[in-house]
Amino acid sequence: MSTIDTSKMTEQDYFTQAVTLSEALPYMQRYAGETVVIKYGGHAMGDPELAKLFAKDIVLLKQVGVNPVVVHGGGPQIGKMLERLAVKSDFIDGLRVTDQATIDIVEMVLCGSINKSIVADINQAGGFAVGLSGKDGNLIQARKLHRTKKDPESNIEKVIDLGFVGEPSIVTPHILDSFLESDIIPVIAPIGVGPNGETFNINADTAAGAIAFALNAKRLLMLTDIAGVLDAEKSLIQEMNATEARNMIEDGTINGGMIPKIETCLAAVEPHEGNPGVNAAVILDGRVPHAVLLEIFTEHGAGTLIRGPKL
Repeated sequence: MSTIDTSKMTEQDYFTQAVTLSEALPYMQRYAGETVVIKYGGHAMGDPELAKLFAKDIVLLKQVGVNPVVVHGGGPQIGKMLERLAVKSDFIDGLRVTDQATIDIVEMVLCGSINKSIVADINQAGGFAVGLSGKDGNLIQARKLHRTKKDPESNIEKVIDLGFVGEPSIVTPHILDSFLESDIIPVIAPIGVGPNGETFNINADTAAGAIAFALNAKRLLMLTDIAGVLDAEKSLIQEMNATEARNMIEDGTINGGMIPKIETCLAAVEPHEGNPGVNAAVILDGRVPHAVLLEIFTEHGAGTLIRGPKL
């Protein structure tokens, strides 16, 4: 994945580039002025080359009139910092138990090194990015996340205390509305503020879905480390609606870690309390260079598109 050496390009290469740009025009027009929320994480964020390409793609979106909003994760980086500082961290059903010492480090890593690295990459690519967390402008007001687990011996549901792990209760996108009317690209760390000023760590997928819903975004793009949603034969499903997605969860075709991602997408695309929801959500492979551009500006996209309930 290196920069194209234009000195070695042929006339046919230039012609191919021109045709590609021409074919992208209808899609650029379709998305002009629209908001696209992108959950950024996994291998795409950990690979320096992919990170640079992602930053360029985000700047390109802004240049052609799309309003990108980036929401990032940082689980591996948090884990490394906790290890460096000798802070013990436990997991329950894939969720990190977050005590006061841990939440301080989580906030430092997410809002500090990770957020500012992404901002710097976008600015280096010619954009004008600004880093935020859910605390800024009360963007994400959060409540404590409650989970229960059934004891296999007594069959009694027990409440699991995950500490300062939260979920969005209210998303107030006023600060983002102001940015989207300008040339600013917001980059958001998934940290929320509780009713008493507490800091909550929020799953980045969940935060991105809640922000996309609040903004009535055209698209929610979830960058992952797999191609998308696979059917029973392990082939990529290019499009499904909410009813089909739920049926696939019920019959076990969609399972494991894909279930919470699908549920996040469903929560974003389904109308609720007068909000029509996101036009569509897409789970796509962030390991593919220019995956965001392939999804938005080509006919077949680059992952699995999920629409609201079939009427």
